[in-house]
Formats: sequence, structure tokens, C-alpha cells
Amino acid sequence: MEWKSEYEKLVNSALEGRKNSYSPYSHFAVGAAVLGKTGEIFTGCNIENASYPVGICAERVAISKAVSEGVRSFKALAIAGGPDKNPGSDICEPCGLCRQFIREFVPAGFPIILAKVSDEGEIEEKVVYSLEELLPHSFGPDNLKG
Repeated sequence: MEWKSEYEKLVNSALEGRKNSYSPYSHFAVGAAVLGKTGEIFTGCNIENASYPVGICAERVAISKAVSEGVRSFKALAIAGGPDKNPGSDICEPCGLCRQFIREFVPAGFPIILAKVSDEGEIEEKVVYSLEELLPHSFGPDNLKG
């Protein structure tokens, strides 16, 4: 599969995952999809809770699903989010907790695709950052190996 089509497939998977968002408090639905090294895709959505800190972000859901299935090597991650009424109207960057969680499983150069989507579901804009750009000078597993 061509890299461009992998990105588009991953973004579309993130949008599909976003449809399952449980966001009754923020009304900001997020979907994420992580691509395993052997081509499998795991999706996630944000899941809020009345006790706000108990909620979990889409990125951590997607990666947790993969890890719980024994997948720990990844090629890319896509994130799409925005207000409930608009399927992917914003470029939605991962929060700090998610950036650190992602860092546990991937190298600094790992690509994170952020997508803005039209009302018709067409990808209007995509930005690709490396994890290092989103989390410079990070602390990860390699810091604990001695």
C-alpha cells in the first residue's frame, strides 16, 4: 500500500472511530487510529465521565486496544476531532497526557497525522508532525535503561 493511501485510510479510520465518541460534557468528539507495523488498524474515541479526570482520550484508547491485542510496534497515528455537529472541523492535536502515552511505544520520529475534514467527509487539510515535534526533549523507556 502506498504511504499516501495509508495516511488517508488511517484518517478515515479515525473518523469512523470518532462516531463512537461519548462526549456529553465537552461536545467535542475525537477519533484516533493507530497503524500497526504489519498493517492492522486499531481505532479509538474519547470517552468522557461525569468525574472529568476519569475520562480517556481517543489516542490512548486506540493504542491501548492495540497493546491489549499484543501489538506494540506502530507505523503512524491519525487523529480527527471537533465539535459534535461537525465531523472533523478542527486540527486536533493530542493533549500532553496522550503525547507522553504515545512516547512509551514509539520513537521520536513517529508520524502523527492531524486532519481537518469537510462536512462531506473529504480531507481538507492534513498536517503530519513527528512525535518529537509535539513532545520535544521527552522522557521515555530509553531513559530508564541502564
